[in-house]
Amino acid sequence: MNQLTSVLDTYLAKKAPALPAKVKDVIVRFAPWVIIIVIIFSIPAILGFLGLGAMFAAPVMGTYMMAGFGSRYFIALIFLTVSLILALLSLPGLMKQRKDGWNMIYYSILVNAVYSLLNLYLLSLIIGSLISLYLLFQVRSYYK
Repeated sequence: MNQLTSVLDTYLAKKAPALPAKVKDVIVRFAPWVIIIVIIFSIPAILGFLGLGAMFAAPVMGTYMMAGFGSRYFIALIFLTVSLILALLSLPGLMKQRKDGWNMIYYSILVNAVYSLLNLYLLSLIIGSLISLYLLFQVRSYYK
């Protein structure tokens, strides 16, 4: 994991064009609030997966399981839940600009990247993960 972090730091922080200091300050200041909003908007998705989604899908779940959709459904639920838990755990550290908060949001982005890669969502992997990681590594020095 340290090797991946080192490579990403080299290419996304040291070799990539640096963001202006004011932009970095804004990212550091507002990132926890953006994460809170993302978590709030993701809660209905998890509840839908756990409750209403299961209730409505139950009569036809056997058909979907045979077609492979059921397993993808639960894998998506697992990845979404892990990612949101990591994002939630990052909040106290991000608010206080601590390295553990930065690490947790980093792991959350990596979980999303792995999910995108496993499902061959290449556009999501390239654009979403790369932009997120670029922004994250640009502000890494702010977290001690």
